[in-house]
Amino acid sequence: MKLLSKFLLVAFLATVFVSCSDDDDAPIMPPSGDPTIADLVTENEQFSSLLAALVRTDLVAPFAGGSGDLTVFAPTNDAFSTFLQDNGFSSLEEVPESLLREVLLNHVVNGRVLAADLTTGYVNSLGTGSASESTLSLFINTDGGVAINGVSNVTTADILATNGVVHEVNAVIGLPSVTTQAIANPQFSTLVSALIAASTDQTNYVDILSGSENSPFTVFAPTNAAFDDLLSGLGVSGLGDVAPATLATILEYHVIAGSNVRSSDLTTGLTAVTLQGEELEFDLSNGAQVMDATEANANIAIVDVQTSNGVVHAIDKVLLPQVIVDVIDPTITGLAMMNDDLSSLFAALQLTGLDEVLNDRASQYTVFAPTNAAFDIFLNGSALGDLPVEVVTQVLLNHVLAGTALSTDLETSYTNSLATFGDTENNLSFYINLDNGVRLNGVSAVTAPDNEAANGVVHIVDAVIGLPTVVTFATADPNFSSLVAALTDDGQEAQNYVETLSTPNGTAPAPFTVFAPINSAFDNLFAELGVEGIEDIDPATLTAALNTHVVAQANVRSTDLMDGTVTTLGADLTVDASAGTLTDPNDRVSTIAVFDVQASNGVVHAIDTVLLPQL
Repeated sequence: MKLLSKFLLVAFLATVFVSCSDDDDAPIMPPSGDPTIADLVTENEQFSSLLAALVRTDLVAPFAGGSGDLTVFAPTNDAFSTFLQDNGFSSLEEVPESLLREVLLNHVVNGRVLAADLTTGYVNSLGTGSASESTLSLFINTDGGVAINGVSNVTTADILATNGVVHEVNAVIGLPSVTTQAIANPQFSTLVSALIAASTDQTNYVDILSGSENSPFTVFAPTNAAFDDLLSGLGVSGLGDVAPATLATILEYHVIAGSNVRSSDLTTGLTAVTLQGEELEFDLSNGAQVMDATEANANIAIVDVQTSNGVVHAIDKVLLPQVIVDVIDPTITGLAMMNDDLSSLFAALQLTGLDEVLNDRASQYTVFAPTNAAFDIFLNGSALGDLPVEVVTQVLLNHVLAGTALSTDLETSYTNSLATFGDTENNLSFYINLDNGVRLNGVSAVTAPDNEAANGVVHIVDAVIGLPTVVTFATADPNFSSLVAALTDDGQEAQNYVETLSTPNGTAPAPFTVFAPINSAFDNLFAELGVEGIEDIDPATLTAALNTHVVAQANVRSTDLMDGTVTTLGADLTVDASAGTLTDPNDRVSTIAVFDVQASNGVVHAIDTVLLPQL
């Protein structure tokens, strides 16, 4: 398995090239001809302690050439003095030789790496720790100079030697612990804050992950962005809103004690017991992923950050054990965040800012949540970011109803989504049909109902519910099946009606006001004309009749209807607003049975009589 080569170079961190010299001078060429690294150390009085340490550990020879090019971060005498004092040693002779050797090798990287080639990220030193025979990782941070493992800074760069290069540093780079690397990398700052917040006088997580008891540790370290997603999903503003005991349980679930599990040890189906007590499972079928108690896997973004007491793998999601899943009360946004099959929805919510709306615990919502597969079909090869944000916003709002409606509360009827018509406050209508399961606007079916959240309920659906047109409601509502048959009748080429009545709002002749006869109205017409059905009506008569039901370039809602005349494409109709009736030129009276079925390109009113132009 080549996980290391696959993931270690992931563009997880910024790759900023920064020179660590104080100016733009060329690399420093020492005056004594062609010195080796050993010669440079010997000739520079500031490196006398380093030289003594190299002599004591028999490392002078590798620095004298013959081992290939090396890059050495060379601590000054002052750096060694501080190191000895901080670790309780009075002299170099008191430092165990094996420890001193590995500390020195932890300052050495294979190859000649000049300052201009240093980038923010991880490299391997030649040192090893007690956790593994694998070499230790160094975190190089080039944001404002060059810092190594968060403890040492390059003060003079690019001192060239025949067998490599030396960078002078102001502190000894001790053998790193898991805690060292968490603190050094700013992408783990929230993790560090969480470790501190979860600690007590009896259990200090920073100390635990710095020490050797129960080591080696394998730590799956969530990035700052992963913590942001968790806090957003829980509907809280920060770590301070999460109980320390809850944080402790979550953090322990990210730690495997007693094992240094590197990427090469991982296999699909492998399980491991965490410090918290529950198991993690691994899946390599779609990249390296960690499976927790939720339905959303975490991707391993960076592998094999090796420390002296364990190994760290960076992940893009905070892992949750079952004991936490059972007690947390996530918002609707939280449910989307924790469900791997709703990751496209979660991304869309973040893009539009609706993740904050659906995090509001003070409000209740019903959300019909499309799966990733549904989004793929809807996008048809495009990326979510290719669509205007305002369009994505309205499409998402068209999946949201105000209030909580469990599956048992749903009924075949019209309701309103939170999407709106044009620049008005008129909400789009939403047709629910329970004749065969739960279908929405005739295009989407509920596949997993009643996923309850702290602020409502989520019903998972198999298709994105696009913004409805007038035609959408005509085809979705079986009460309009005769109308649809009339609109699509081949005899009078009425297919053009479907195309016309699907015209987007803002494009002539939209918007439309459609007075839509229900099936019983057509049945009465057939009886009146003495015909069996649509196919028996003269095409010209049918076209004229359909025109009499459509007002172009107007979205006439019930509140706009006034006594008087409304002009359709086929005739003038007389309106009696108080009675809710329309009268055609033949004195045929039709009652409006359903008002204000609002589409994105017009409004539909259901009527009980087919209107006709002047006969």
